[in-house]
Amino acid sequence: MGQITVEKNVGGIEGLCVITPAVHGDSRGYFMETYNQKDMEEAGLHMDFVQDNQSSSTKGVLRGLHFQKQFPQGKLVRAIRGSVFDVAVDLRKDSETYGKWYGIELTEENKKQFYIPEGFAHGYLVLSDHAEFCYKCTDFYHPGDDGGLAWNDPEIGIEWPQLTGTYPGNGACAGYTLTDGTPLNLNERDQNWPVLKDAFQF
Repeated sequence: MGQITVEKNVGGIEGLCVITPAVHGDSRGYFMETYNQKDMEEAGLHMDFVQDNQSSSTKGVLRGLHFQKQFPQGKLVRAIRGSVFDVAVDLRKDSETYGKWYGIELTEENKKQFYIPEGFAHGYLVLSDHAEFCYKCTDFYHPGDDGGLAWNDPEIGIEWPQLTGTYPGNGACAGYTLTDGTPLNLNERDQNWPVLKDAFQF
């Protein structure tokens, strides 16, 4: 297992992993393996990826918090340009950390990857002027299977970096800005997801 190091159960949440690849650099640039099945399996991570996705976003864009209802996806995520604050929220009803979140800054410089297994909500906030975000998925996208949670649910209490504003009582982003004045930017759908206690009633 020479090409990656894996920090398991980050934030005390079982299954969440931060993966740091070995980067081989010189005056010309660098090379790294962004995924190696053998190294993953030697680290105890057994995932079968079936789909790769990539998105581009400007500063202040917040995407999430998203999950899949009937066809949950595990995701291996990274930023290949810029910087994002990436968040996972445990939605596994039998988990001791149900409702708990963990966040990590992923950047093109640190090259860290974040593995989020099935059963989590996921989202990220763009901190740089522009970011390109890539992720591998363990299941295909199924139209109509989308679910979501309010990004600013006080019960979850995510501490989004560089974000200032007053909680308006729902997922709306009006009045929120980054510390440099950049407005928070969510699409209409992400402003209207329910809070955790309304989304799941066990």
